Amino acid sequence: MPENKGRTSRRSAGRGGYAVGDERRRKILDTAVEHFGQWGFHASSLARIAHDCGITQGGLLHHFRSKEDLLLSVLAQSERHDVERLFADEPVSYAAYLETVVALVEDNTGRPGIVRMFNVLAGESGNVGHPAHQYFKERYARVLRHTVDLMEAAVRRGELREGIDCRAVGQEQLAVMDGLQIQWALDPGSMDMPERVRAYLDRQLRGISATGEGLEGTR
Repeated sequence: MPENKGRTSRRSAGRGGYAVGDERRRKILDTAVEHFGQWGFHASSLARIAHDCGITQGGLLHHFRSKEDLLLSVLAQSERHDVERLFADEPVSYAAYLETVVALVEDNTGRPGIVRMFNVLAGESGNVGHPAHQYFKERYARVLRHTVDLMEAAVRRGELREGIDCRAVGQEQLAVMDGLQIQWALDPGSMDMPERVRAYLDRQLRGISATGEGLEGTR
């Protein structure tokens, strides 16, 4: 009986250790978001990030092999959040997809650190040598492909007009959304970002809809 208790105690201690490790990893990721958003990748320091987490740099490297590994882990975590929160289910229509996009923008207003980091790193990654260059290149291609696929399916269903340049429409959509996001990050009080994005997507949808109907008709 005492032996069983010992094994149970060791298992409980092991689970507790995993929980502490997971919590520390989350704290490192959250702290890295703020640092990358404020200083960018190159000017950020693992030593400063570790200090702000209350651990040593060696302790940080126990969870992430390098600053590049930490950067890509932060970006992957942010993307998982977006997919799991808002894009897990197939939209019933293209208009419904646009409403989901607006919901994502609204969600991001509650995560200003993530928005600042995305803006800074997306700008930096235009340099081919930047460790996030390939990530952002593939991310934009992936989001654009997803948007185009949804538009083409909507054309086949008769929701959108035939003959529209789905790729051009998708590229314009991404450009406007990123531009509004940059302006909002610089001065959050200057606009209601979700409503501004929604108004733009509504106008865009009216221009390509087979019926001329916009987002208002989906509420």
